[in-house]
Amino acid sequence: MPDARSRKRLTKVKAPAKVRAPAKVRAQAARPSGTRRADAALIPGSSVHASLANEIGLRIVRGDYPPGTILPNEAKWSETFNVSRSAVREAIKMLMAKSLLASRPKIGSWVEPKERWNLLDRDVLAWYATSPDREMFLRTVQEFRHIIEPEASAFAAIRHSDEQMAEISQACREMSEAATLPERTRADTRFHLAILRASGNDLLVPLGVLIESALDHLFVFVTLQTSDQRRAQSLHEAIEKNIRLRRPAAARSAVHRLLANTDDVIGRSRR
Repeated sequence: MPDARSRKRLTKVKAPAKVRAPAKVRAQAARPSGTRRADAALIPGSSVHASLANEIGLRIVRGDYPPGTILPNEAKWSETFNVSRSAVREAIKMLMAKSLLASRPKIGSWVEPKERWNLLDRDVLAWYATSPDREMFLRTVQEFRHIIEPEASAFAAIRHSDEQMAEISQACREMSEAATLPERTRADTRFHLAILRASGNDLLVPLGVLIESALDHLFVFVTLQTSDQRRAQSLHEAIEKNIRLRRPAAARSAVHRLLANTDDVIGRSRR
């Protein structure tokens, strides 16, 4: 860990013009208090560097390392996580690719401002969903749905193929028949992603896949908070019916009613 004199020198280092280091870079090489050894969090079946990136990324998004923080060096991470330095370097590269980190020689790696994070990255979304600021996460996902889903459903009503309609209908039916929360949540997510695919817009398909993790977290929360599952199911069935009958305006309205119901559930949880 750098001593007080080293930290003072770090704050005076200026990055080249093309990479702007944060104005108030804080040298916090020590591991945050209250966090456990990260080697216990490595994901079975994943590569070491991917598991390491997952743990560090989660800590960044949940606020253990605020924007501007200089992270521990390779040697310190290697000791903390009980992994090789090469695994640390690969993990840092992964987090830089997601725009969570920036790095320069003689400075090290620091946490980028939140507005630079790639929130459409599947991993970043998953970390964001488990961060303490869940309320903001839920509002963000809901706003995204308001922007995308009504028009996507209207397009799906016009453009869907028989196979796409069968996929939408099956997911809706599986929601009704689900015996457990995970089963219902997975069916709910498949229902909405199938509608995006049926919209016929090629840009919406990868976008839907990217937010799949966010939708999963949102639907788990909403399902747990909703006592009237029959109403929620009927709202989904209205969307399915109007898409199947090729009624774009009615499908759009049905989605607006579903989103309003979800907004109400989130609002009640806040109160």
